[in-house]
Amino acid sequence: MAQESVTLQLKWTHQFQFAGYYMAQQKGYYRDAGLNVTIREANPKMPDTFTPVATGEAQFGVAHSGILQQRVNGQPLVAMAAILQFSPYCWMVKDSSDIFHPRDFTAKRITEVSKKDSTELLVMLKRSGIDTTTLDVFEGDEPALQAWQENKLDAMQVYITTQPYLMTQQGVSHRLICPQRYGMDVYGDVLFTSESMLKKHPQTVEKFYQASLKGWRYALMNMDEAIAITQQVYAPNKSFHQLAYEAEVLKDYILPPTTQLGNMSMAKWRLIADYYGIKQTQFDEHKARFVYKYQEPEQLQLSWMLIAAFIVSIISIPLYLRLILAKK
Repeated sequence: MAQESVTLQLKWTHQFQFAGYYMAQQKGYYRDAGLNVTIREANPKMPDTFTPVATGEAQFGVAHSGILQQRVNGQPLVAMAAILQFSPYCWMVKDSSDIFHPRDFTAKRITEVSKKDSTELLVMLKRSGIDTTTLDVFEGDEPALQAWQENKLDAMQVYITTQPYLMTQQGVSHRLICPQRYGMDVYGDVLFTSESMLKKHPQTVEKFYQASLKGWRYALMNMDEAIAITQQVYAPNKSFHQLAYEAEVLKDYILPPTTQLGNMSMAKWRLIADYYGIKQTQFDEHKARFVYKYQEPEQLQLSWMLIAAFIVSIISIPLYLRLILAKK
C-alpha cells in the first residue's frame, strides 16, 4: 500500500511527553494505516506549532489550550484529542523568593518564551490582577535555567517533569506555582490539525488519529518499553531515570480516574473560553468546527434492511409472474 507522507510538529524537544506518537511510529501503527509520519521537535526558543499547521508546513501538531484563542482569532485549527487532561506548565521560583502566589508577580522578571507560548500561565497571572504587559522579560544569551540560577530572572516557565527534576537532582530548593492549583482546569498537549487538511483528506486525519491513540495506549500499557525506545531513538540526551520520572508523573495527567484517553468535552472548552476572555457567543460560533468529529465521505451505503427488501423483491418477481399466468 502506498504511504502518504505527513508531518507531526511537536511543541517541545523529544521526551516521554510524546511517547505515544513514538510508539505509533516504532510499532508500525502509522505504517499499517498507510502513513509515513515525520515527527519533528520544536525549536525551544520559538515553540510555535500553530503556524506550521495553519500554513500546511505540517499536517498535525501538538499545542496547549491556547489553540481555542487561535481559532477565535481566525486560525482555522481543529482540536482532535487532549492527551493531557491538565496543564503541565508551572512557574518555578526559588525557595528564597517572595513569590508565593500569582498575585506576587508584580514587577517580576520572567522568561521570554513565557510571553510567546505559555498562555495559561499568563492567564493565571491576569486572573490574579497582574498586568502581564508590564512584566520584565529576560532576553539574555544564556539558557533560561542558567539565568534563573544566577538570579537574573525571578520566575521561569517550566514543564512540571523537566526543569524541577533537574533542580531536585542538583539539590536546588524551589517551589512551583501551577494553574491547576489556582482553579484553572485547562487541557494540555492537544493534538490538532487544520480545517483545510480535514476537508481535503478526512480519511488521512482519521487514520492518524486512530493510530496515534493506539500508540498512546501501547505506551501506557508498556511503560518500560516506551521509556527505553524514547531514550534510545528520540532522546538519547536524557537518562532512563529522568524519562521514567516524567512517565510516572504524566500518566496521571493522561489518564486520570474515569477519563478516556484523549477525551475532550464541550463543557470544559466552554470553561477554557471563559478563562481566555472569549465571549460565549464567539465560542458558539466556532465550537461545531473546532472540535474534531470524523465524517465518512459521501458514498452509497445500503443498510441490511434495504438489502433484505431488495432480495425479497427479486425472489417475488417469479412468484408474481406465476400468479398472473395462472389467472389467464
